[in-house]
Amino acid sequence: MQTSGIVIAGGLSNRFGQNKGLTLLAGKPLIKHVLNSLEKVAEELIVVVDSKAQAARYSKAVGSNFRILVDSTELHGPVAGAITGFEAASGEYSVLLPCDTPFVSSDVLSLLVELCINRNAAIPRWPNSFIEPLQAVYRSKPAAEAAAKALCTGEVNMRAMVNKLSGVRYVSTMVIEQFDSEFRTFFNVNTPADLRRAEMMVSRHMDKRPR
Repeated sequence: MQTSGIVIAGGLSNRFGQNKGLTLLAGKPLIKHVLNSLEKVAEELIVVVDSKAQAARYSKAVGSNFRILVDSTELHGPVAGAITGFEAASGEYSVLLPCDTPFVSSDVLSLLVELCINRNAAIPRWPNSFIEPLQAVYRSKPAAEAAAKALCTGEVNMRAMVNKLSGVRYVSTMVIEQFDSEFRTFFNVNTPADLRRAEMMVSRHMDKRPR
């Protein structure tokens, strides 16, 4: 079973003033941290961006051991990026991630891949029913069809796509906690303050390493 990995990296973060995925953490772009975890569970890596110029910047900063696709849909948003990746994916299943989660756990991703087998999606869900559709695994073809239905009605958020997808397995974060007790995998770098916090997290991790 081949698994594809899709990272949505389109858009310009107003709070950073640059492509967020290219923001440096511990000397390398945020998206590189994501790709390093993703390559442990996926045979194919795909990065979806908004423009050819953005594609060139990512290729220069990160390298070329993945496919860069430009979102060609008229509507922009996570669903637009997702459908571009799903339609191009070679794998029956696709791991979908944002570019700003540097601590995403490969163990958690492996668990979600396993739980998605014979389902159309495996999506983390918190006790308050909040879901994490951008850190989930999908069966590529049905997910592309659900995304297309959402876009046809002008809906660009991931919840709209998930609502149009049958056979979804929701995975309790209590299960995920067994693999990532601090839920670092869900940590997003959205602001400069988040970046400073991420730097502290990296520093603490380095301090705990055996010398």
